[in-house]
Amino acid sequence: MTTVENSMDSTLDGTVVDTPAGPLSILTGPGGAVRAAGFTAEPESLVPLVHPALRGPVRHRADLGPVTRAVAAYLGGDLTAIDAVPVEQHTGGAFMAHAWRVLREVKPGQPVTYTGYAELAGRPAAVRAAAAACARNAAALFVPCHRVLRTDGGLGGYRWGLDVKRWLLAHEATPGR
Repeated sequence: MTTVENSMDSTLDGTVVDTPAGPLSILTGPGGAVRAAGFTAEPESLVPLVHPALRGPVRHRADLGPVTRAVAAYLGGDLTAIDAVPVEQHTGGAFMAHAWRVLREVKPGQPVTYTGYAELAGRPAAVRAAAAACARNAAALFVPCHRVLRTDGGLGGYRWGLDVKRWLLAHEATPGR
């Protein structure tokens, strides 16, 4: 996870990848780091999720190179293909940046509860802060907040809808992947 206060080039490259869960829009900044991703057909709709210091006009691209290839590999069954994709979000403080890094370490097919996530982040009593890190995550899929479940094991919420969360968890739980 990279923390950036000011970007020299504010242009965002955007694309839409078709997935079984619906269209996945992705915005990247200079250097190809993902600044936002979500299950929507309109990349521009993700701009409000990007911190103002990292926003810019969206330039549509048919392909985002390594990012698009990583998503295709993930959809094809290489569930760790998205792990190496760089993500650039402006943090809401040290805990938020740390929590997002920790979330990227949660393995596919091994979801955790909010309580477990708080423990992994080193603050077992900070369950609400862990939930806030999920809620403020702009880079869905790449920072896999879909892998966090309610303490009772229920799905809980997901910005992109429970059907998408359900599909992602089922995709990652498929034996042999």
